[in-house]
Amino acid sequence: MKLEHIAMYVNDLKAAKDFFVTYFNAMPNDGYYNPKTGFRSYFLTFDEGSRLELMNHPEMEDPEKTIRRTGMIHIAFSVGSKERVDVMTEILREAGYEVISGPRTTGDGYYESCIVAFEGNLIEITE
Repeated sequence: MKLEHIAMYVNDLKAAKDFFVTYFNAMPNDGYYNPKTGFRSYFLTFDEGSRLELMNHPEMEDPEKTIRRTGMIHIAFSVGSKERVDVMTEILREAGYEVISGPRTTGDGYYESCIVAFEGNLIEITE
């Protein structure tokens, strides 16, 4: 079985798309718009084929995002090495994103960092 894609609603569709294109080499499609419902989306494809769908709808709810909320909490990207984790963490820190952990080796053996990205969403960077 293969996980086909993950989808997330965002307030600023273009900014979210640009984040993943800029920092994680995502390749976006041309986008989709349904004029009857106001729904918009982009599919982003990453280097090894995983996909993320970014969506926006005029009737979305936007409750406060807390780090310990239930449901999906972060998206993790493997960047290939500890050195690349360090570099990506610094690039994102210098771009103004808050680093909330790491880079570090976790108790379960992952070398990772975690940032608060656009709209309070967490992005984990791992080797």
